[in-house]
This record gives sequence, C-alpha cells and structure tokens, in this order.
Amino acid sequence: MDPFRQCLALGPVAVYVLLLGTINLSRRPFLVTGTRDAAALGLAVAGFLIVGPIELFFPDAAAVRFGPYVWLLLLAFYVMCLVLVLLLLRPRLIIYNMRADQLRPLLADLAGELDTDARWAGDSLSLPTLGVQLHIDNLAAMRNVSLVSLGPNQNHAGWRRLELALGAVLSRQEVPRNPRGISLLSASLLIAVALVWAIARDPQAVAQTLFDMLRL
Repeated sequence: MDPFRQCLALGPVAVYVLLLGTINLSRRPFLVTGTRDAAALGLAVAGFLIVGPIELFFPDAAAVRFGPYVWLLLLAFYVMCLVLVLLLLRPRLIIYNMRADQLRPLLADLAGELDTDARWAGDSLSLPTLGVQLHIDNLAAMRNVSLVSLGPNQNHAGWRRLELALGAVLSRQEVPRNPRGISLLSASLLIAVALVWAIARDPQAVAQTLFDMLRL
C-alpha cells in the first residue's frame, strides 16, 4: 500500500487509539453512550473503507461527470449509512476505566433513588418506572463496563435520566489509572511516527496518489 493510502487508513485509527489511551490513563471514570462510542469507531475505520470497498467499487462514470466532487457524494453516503446504523442501535452506556465490582454498588444506590420499584436479577437490572431494563457486561481486560439494554421495549427518556444521574455520581469518583492506557498511547505514537516517516520519504508519491484518487 502506498504512503497516502496508509495515512488515510491508519491516521484515524491512530487518533482513536490515542483517545482511548488518554481516557484509560485518567483518574476519573468516563461515561459515554453507545451511540457516541459507535460513531467514534465508525469515523476511525472510515479510512479503511475509503481505500477498501469504496475505492474498489468506485463509480468511474460518476467521476467523469462530477470530477473530484464524487468523493463528497461517496463520503456523504457513508455518513448517512453510519447515521442509520446509529439510529437502529439499542440504548447502551459504556463506563471506561472502572470495574464491574466498583460500579455495581454505585448503580444499586442510584437505582433506588431513581426508581423505588427497581429490581435486580443477577447482573440484570429493571427500572420499570423509567422504562429501562439493562444487563451489566464487564470487559475486565480493559477495565470497561457496559450497561446493555435488554429487549426492544426501552424508554429513551429513561435512559437519558439514567445517563445524567450516573454521570453526576461518577464525576465524584476517583479510580487508579489503567496501565493499558500506556500501551494504547504507545501504539498510537508508533503509528503516527511510521506515517510521518512514510510521507517524508517520498512526498511526491503521496501528492501523485492524491491527484490520482481525485481524478485530477
């Protein structure tokens, strides 16, 4: 793969991994919705899709008519597909830099405050007044916890209330830094250095590849 396509594919991934590393090295838990997390991942892999399926099935006839602007149409199509996927996702909350055994007592106290009819069944929690049913999914290797919705009947307003209340609780918590964050930061820096070196080695080839892709 030529240097330009390497940068296009790996550049967003390096930024995504850098962001994950920064979050994991924080002393505070980080709460994000599943929609935002999936959107960030979708942007991170966009470069791979551009140099992969999009370029493989590139509409040459449209490029003749619209010139380089065809890339705007293709990127807009990808964004619309990503938005459609995000809209179809079930509610989910992700807490970075916290273990399940640390989160559960906080969530239990919060559930009692939000809904007096809250009920636990193992790692599953039902908040009938809020219209929320969830399951605690623990990723111990990365010290992440996900609150995954159970069943299609979910109240998005209830999930929003839970998100805001849980975010307020987590903002007062302090946790040890996750050592895996150092590995993530190192990986992102290695990717960035490799891409800069590839560009500096042959900048003319990078410019030529860009012109070829834009059909200039």
